[in-house]
Amino acid sequence: MTEDERWDYLVQLDDELLLGGVILSEWCSFITKEADTAFAKGANLAALLTAVAAIETHLRAESGQRAKARLVDLIDGADIEADLRPDLHRLRLYRNRWVHIDDPWDDADILASPETHEQELASMAEFAMRAMRRVLYSSPWV
Repeated sequence: MTEDERWDYLVQLDDELLLGGVILSEWCSFITKEADTAFAKGANLAALLTAVAAIETHLRAESGQRAKARLVDLIDGADIEADLRPDLHRLRLYRNRWVHIDDPWDDADILASPETHEQELASMAEFAMRAMRRVLYSSPWV
């Protein structure tokens, strides 16, 4: 996708998923903007990581829980659609694979097939943009 197509994708998601107004913390708004910008510019890993940060920030704000709550617990305790919870866990676990590299020197796979990882990241970044919006727009003000 081109940058313009990526921005169009985000607008389409907003048109599809935003059914009223939402109130977000300023931190969440800032992080969401960064996720959108990273996605539009094609920085898929940055978009994915930042989208998960926006999700966590929003869930933390909605739950009233502070820093000690783990993302897994925030997801499990969130007042969200039942079918969104497994998507968020999938995204969380995928993010963890990139954030917590077990053996950074075991890099034969990424060296041999970087395009496979890039394609997977592109797909997961799109998935993250949708999941992020589903979370952020889960309690609209109508």
